[in-house]
Amino acid sequence: MDAAVLREYGEPLDVTDVPEPELEPHGVVVAVEACGICRSDWHAWQGHGEWADDQVPTDFVLGHEPAGAVVAVGERVESVAEGDRVAVPFNLGCGACGECLNGHGNTCLDGRALGFERAAPGAFAERVHVPHADYNAMPLPEGVAPRDVAALGCRFMTAFHALAHRADLEAGEWVAVHGCGGVGLSAVHVADALGARVVAVDVADDKLDRAREAGADAVVDGMENDPVVGIEALTDGGADVSMDALGRAETCRNSVGCLRQRGRHVQVGLTTEAEKGEVSLPTDEMTRWEVDFHGSRGMPPTRYDELLGLLDAGDLDPGSLVGREVSLSEVPDRLAAMTEYETDGVEVLTF
Repeated sequence: MDAAVLREYGEPLDVTDVPEPELEPHGVVVAVEACGICRSDWHAWQGHGEWADDQVPTDFVLGHEPAGAVVAVGERVESVAEGDRVAVPFNLGCGACGECLNGHGNTCLDGRALGFERAAPGAFAERVHVPHADYNAMPLPEGVAPRDVAALGCRFMTAFHALAHRADLEAGEWVAVHGCGGVGLSAVHVADALGARVVAVDVADDKLDRAREAGADAVVDGMENDPVVGIEALTDGGADVSMDALGRAETCRNSVGCLRQRGRHVQVGLTTEAEKGEVSLPTDEMTRWEVDFHGSRGMPPTRYDELLGLLDAGDLDPGSLVGREVSLSEVPDRLAAMTEYETDGVEVLTF
């Protein structure tokens, strides 16, 4: 089958023929109909994460936001059948440990990260294997297009988990979103769907325009204004919840700095080689004003139905954020475009 393979960090992915996925007794093989192209793929391609023992191996297939049809089923799988259309979370739980059984499969110590570690080759490929499929393969609502589910991908589930579960966002609260790439735009859309008021921050006019279309009540151009000052003015004192969706030291500190008393910051963006996983923060101010700092990664598979329910009800429209559909041969160039933030909304690989 054809797949896009990481050979060397920062060098174009090699689109080539690779062996078919090996079916495990507890797993299924999915024919990929669509797969989102995410900034986390860019981090992997760049070789980031060594400082956190989280560097993606070379000679490896990337891609972690697939949707498609099941074409092979392991002998121990009970709830998934051939022909089922499924979405696949990138944080794959084992389904049996205490974390998984208590609804925290995204922090499973025995889990696998699809498209990021050797045990779980990714979905920039014609087919992908999903382990522990009874736990990890999420059935899709009828009539939902594969590209929309791929756009939902890790970005929407990450944004939803970060806002709804980690930050406990309530209707009517002010949310600041720093960085309007895929996950940032998803956060704007999710926050709007949950009844919050949203301020979006970016330095690119086209991204701010997309944020308005996604539901932002106000925007701040970080090239022309101090984001902290701008957000405090728009929200009459600061945001209740703020998300760093980019992962730079500047955006992380701005996200913390724009909060009002007892505000909640949620960190979603992964750091770059400049930060190497470390960002200095105003801890005395955070203590004085009882500001919370939450990390957030993916979403527990057991809560995926909450997000799919919003999609099925029409409260979320991830397809509206898709700026480009690409072929497998175009994936290397689209990853490279992320280096200078030249992508257009959410970009999706389709077969």
